Amino acid sequence: QLQLVESGGDLVQPGGSLRLSCAASGFAFNLYTIGWFRQAPGKEREGVSCISRSGGSTNYADSVKGRFTISRDNAKNTVYLQMNSLKPEDTAIYYCAAVVLSSRVCVLRAATYDYWGQGTQVTVSS
Repeated sequence: QLQLVESGGDLVQPGGSLRLSCAASGFAFNLYTIGWFRQAPGKEREGVSCISRSGGSTNYADSVKGRFTISRDNAKNTVYLQMNSLKPEDTAIYYCAAVVLSSRVCVLRAATYDYWGQGTQVTVSS
């Protein structure tokens, strides 16, 4: 049974940092492209970052470029999202998602992804 479990969400002050983890089980993790998405109250789900199955290609939303870094450890079946210089507008539930793509690049389109985790809450507030 394919499963994605996010962790690492917390309450943090503006300017602070968090590292989110997405732990996968039940499938051949190294074959899957992984994406991070977020959804704030009253807003649509938006793509944050994604990483190809090999880790050789990444993509970021303009709003997080230079602040967030995605990485993966295929030996541990885990993808990480390092978030620095956090802003109040980063407050949202963060989800990871998985899909098998024939392309070597990843996309930040939620409809592309087949499997989703339950999410982890990130709150940026003083």
